[in-house]
Amino acid sequence: MRKHYLDNIRWITVIIVLIYHVLYMYNAEGILGGLGRITHLPVQYYDAFQYLIYPWFMPVLFLVSGISTRLYLDLHSDREFIKSRTLKLLVPSTIGLFVFQFIQGYVSMSLGGGFDGLAGEGVPKPVIYLIMVASGSGVLWYMHLLWIYCVVLVLIRKIEKGKLLKSGAKTPLWLMALFILPVWGASQILNTPIISVYRIAFYFVFFILGYYVFSNDEVMERLKKIAVPLIAFAAVLCIAFTIMYFGDNYADKPINRGFLYALDAYAGALAMLSGFARFGDFSNDFTKWMTGHSFGLYVFHYLGISSVALIFAKPGLLPAPVCYIFSLLAGFAFGYGLYAVISRIPFFRWAVLGISRKKEK
Repeated sequence: MRKHYLDNIRWITVIIVLIYHVLYMYNAEGILGGLGRITHLPVQYYDAFQYLIYPWFMPVLFLVSGISTRLYLDLHSDREFIKSRTLKLLVPSTIGLFVFQFIQGYVSMSLGGGFDGLAGEGVPKPVIYLIMVASGSGVLWYMHLLWIYCVVLVLIRKIEKGKLLKSGAKTPLWLMALFILPVWGASQILNTPIISVYRIAFYFVFFILGYYVFSNDEVMERLKKIAVPLIAFAAVLCIAFTIMYFGDNYADKPINRGFLYALDAYAGALAMLSGFARFGDFSNDFTKWMTGHSFGLYVFHYLGISSVALIFAKPGLLPAPVCYIFSLLAGFAFGYGLYAVISRIPFFRWAVLGISRKKEK
């Protein structure tokens, strides 16, 4: 029986990611990677949205990915699992970079002045292309980490032989609360120094907890009973985090190593999970369509946002409010539009979206 609340968490979280990236593109808090401030406001108070959601929106996706992995492996072999994850995750995030996502690399480098001096210094065009490929990963970092986690999980399963799943099903609420300790501990290690989103240990804990603990119906029944107070607690933490750190770089150390960040991430992810399990476990034509197109929206939305920033916002061709609106609309247009086109083109559908070359039923 399909768990519709997992589908609903996915597509709603992807929309939250899209909105976040619009604000991130023009943020005034010095978070590097976008274009930066384009308004003349002394303080962009609406940037607070980034602080409210940043700690938990990717952890919840890894948590859901862990649960979904359990559901898949209950019906498929390890070999089938690795094959499917390689097609869906590794192919688009590697081969897809050379086939299509280098365009994102070009836009990102143009925004940040990455081409300045390259041509003048006589850098060969093939080398410039490889630099664009390396710069084009963008949102695909999630797929890189998730594929690695899937491979590691298969190795863990061979060692523990199902014992951890049985233990996970018995997890009481008090022990769920104590899981904040490994979450916080993991946030201290295996963090890449320059590209801060690659927090290998931190996100792995959420993935593993999703697989071994929260994929069990018994555990979710316990969690659903405290959904309302958990949501309220998470909201308080989000507000506290925002008040404490607004104006600072929330995406890097020392803030993203702190206990409040870890607690916000864990409580926020569980609030989403419990809330949707209790109130959002339904399906209709709209949610089915959103679910079926959420992957394309995730893969392509940032290209739309960054293209508007490069073409209109950077040279100041349009007022700042219009750039925000156009970026938001372009995120949806590129996400759904490119998915509709590329998913129908042979080879590209495989290389960019991980859709099997074989005709699907």
